[in-house]
Amino acid sequence: MKIGKIISINYSQLKVKIASEIRGFSINLHGNVYYFGNIGSYLKVTNAVDEIIICEVVSIFDSDLSQEKLSFDIESNRELLLKPIGTINKDEGFALGVGVFPSLYSDVSIVTFDDMKLILRTNINESEPKVDEKKVHKIFSLGVSKNLINYPVDVSIDSFFNIHSAVLGNSGSGKSNTIAHIIQEIHKKEDCSAIGSRILIFDVNGEYKKAFEKNNNTSIRIKYYKPNIKDEVDGYMPFYLPHFLLSLDEWSAFLLATDATQRPFWDKVLQESYRFYRIGNSDVTEQKMFVNYLRYRICNLIFSTLRQADTDTARITTAASILGSITSIIKSKPPIEKAAADLLVDIHNLQEACVIDYGANGDRLERATEEVSEKVDSTEAQKVINAKIKNGEFFDRRFLKIAAELILLEEDARGNRQIRGYTATMLTRLDYFLDNSGCEFMRECNGIDSVRKYMKELWGVDENESQLVIIDTSELSPDVLETLTSVTSRLLFDERKKLIGDARRKNPVHLVLDEAHRYIKKHYEYLLKENIFEKIAREGRKYSFFLLVSSQRPSELSETVLSQCANFIVHRIQNEKDMHYIQAILPYFSDDFTNKIKQSVPGEALVFGNCVSMPLHLKIHKAKPSPNSENCKIPEEWFKKREKTI
Repeated sequence: MKIGKIISINYSQLKVKIASEIRGFSINLHGNVYYFGNIGSYLKVTNAVDEIIICEVVSIFDSDLSQEKLSFDIESNRELLLKPIGTINKDEGFALGVGVFPSLYSDVSIVTFDDMKLILRTNINESEPKVDEKKVHKIFSLGVSKNLINYPVDVSIDSFFNIHSAVLGNSGSGKSNTIAHIIQEIHKKEDCSAIGSRILIFDVNGEYKKAFEKNNNTSIRIKYYKPNIKDEVDGYMPFYLPHFLLSLDEWSAFLLATDATQRPFWDKVLQESYRFYRIGNSDVTEQKMFVNYLRYRICNLIFSTLRQADTDTARITTAASILGSITSIIKSKPPIEKAAADLLVDIHNLQEACVIDYGANGDRLERATEEVSEKVDSTEAQKVINAKIKNGEFFDRRFLKIAAELILLEEDARGNRQIRGYTATMLTRLDYFLDNSGCEFMRECNGIDSVRKYMKELWGVDENESQLVIIDTSELSPDVLETLTSVTSRLLFDERKKLIGDARRKNPVHLVLDEAHRYIKKHYEYLLKENIFEKIAREGRKYSFFLLVSSQRPSELSETVLSQCANFIVHRIQNEKDMHYIQAILPYFSDDFTNKIKQSVPGEALVFGNCVSMPLHLKIHKAKPSPNSENCKIPEEWFKKREKTI
């Protein structure tokens, strides 16, 4: 239906005079009410080559209103200022931008719901049967348009989930609701088990479990995890990320290890820890090899200690300490004690030689050490030295402390007196890992002894495989949170990279990164050699591994991760620094978008990217049930009646 004519044209704006017979700013067309007189509403005009140009209302005014005539007149000449958005071509559909502008006095018409279906490319059946007569759903309902009032907006599942996406906005703007609603929409599809989907949510605020407790689709399996709990609590199962799954880079980041000194030191610690573990956890042949290596190391340490220019008392005291520590670690586990029975005898003999008479040892320890060293097979010992631990190979974390002490003693023996000072911070962090309750989920293995076992525990297997996994990380410290998210994501990505051919496109994985600015930061004082999230952002699409980034502080996010996102749902952002950051990352972001974002109320968002053909201002549907992210109602809490006690 025509509502007026164009009376002025320039490159970026069209002026429209509303027809005098049109009253008000809405019309009823085929039973649907269309509002054209509100800021942001859509109108259309046809150009000389029969293309339909879609425009947005940016200004409304009365052309008769002047300083001399200030009274309201309903018969006055009302005008609209339009901004061209895109063009509908009969052959190619809708595209952003305008090639041929309309002529002066061209008719301006209402954009109907049918036009919107064509623009948004949702003029297709929601689902269509395949050969096996199972439905393949193509769209999901996201919200209601703020531009074309009351128009429901559907989004292509493939366009949204087949690339990285971001949900941004201030605290309380509706990010959690948006993410929960989107996943709920997918899971509640009729005749859809979604067995090929795998979504993992890092739930930093502990709010998503509530949104998925009452799952309408019984074929969807959901797991709820929480670190550092012993048994099931409030529906959460204990989550474990055993220490042996950490790579050298991840250990270095967690321990705040610098590259120059601490990182090589820790590499040696990991190797020694693995060798200690293998003494009691190998076949007889390998056990002998590792016991021989340990005998070799003990002799070298004692010889190095004795060569120091200190007094006999200091040397013998140090040697006795070394032997005592090694004895305690060997006896800590029966399998090791059994395998190293002969070595314990040798150590006992060495300890017997650690005596001081009138301040001197009389070379008794040196002679005893020479006798033990004659039993060493140097060739076999070198084989152990050359064999390096592989990423993901199991070892007992209880060997870390003694291994670190052995390396320190070795460096002391070499004359590197500063090593303890250089490694003090890192070893303090090691104590934190070994003793702090917040790291218990990394110390305990719960039967997980390989990456494959970890994956089975995380997702489940076969008919018990979960489609949604929620890990509540709300009680973790920032450093532990970074470790959990980075290691888990890296392990998942490594598994995807092993796939070849069509297998890469099966069972895609989507990571939902809640409060992502807390662990995908722009700057680190101690950085991983390669930030795993940046790597996934760059390479994940090839392996069907995708990110859904949620953050209230986009200015603190990694630029690489945010720039690789192709879909954006931006809720209210009022911080100028965050807004400028988004504008810098996304060069096509305009001032009009900025104004809409700043003026949005909670639950509203600007949506743009691959999933929509043009930017849309929406009221996002309410998640049912909603996540546990509602604001506290202060008056109700302050002034409620005191509960009576019996």
